Amino acid sequence: QVQLVESGGGLVRPGGSLRLSCVASGRTFSSYGVGWFRQAPGKEREFVSAITWSGGTTLYADAVKGRFTISRDNAKTTVYLQMTSLKAEDTAVYSCAARRTSAGISTWSGIQSGYDYWGQGTQVTVSS
Repeated sequence: QVQLVESGGGLVRPGGSLRLSCVASGRTFSSYGVGWFRQAPGKEREFVSAITWSGGTTLYADAVKGRFTISRDNAKTTVYLQMTSLKAEDTAVYSCAARRTSAGISTWSGIQSGYDYWGQGTQVTVSS
């Protein structure tokens, strides 16, 4: 079993930055690929970014490429999402998810049904 808890959300002005954290319980966390997803009001949940179990490969949605950076510290069982140059359209509930896999990142990162565990989410609001 893996439990995921997100934190770091909040209210930020356009152009600002936030760092989200996804802390996992469970000793096998280093075997899991992790993805970040977001859901804005009235919209479907969408893929934001993902990272392989080793941290060696990352993937980003076009909407956040160049502004967001995903990273992980397996010793701390934590995955981070550093968000910069935030825009109003980044406002959403951000959730992390994990799945046990060693497959190539492009084969699993965007498939929401393939993730084994999900966190509760953290609200990010970008507004002046």
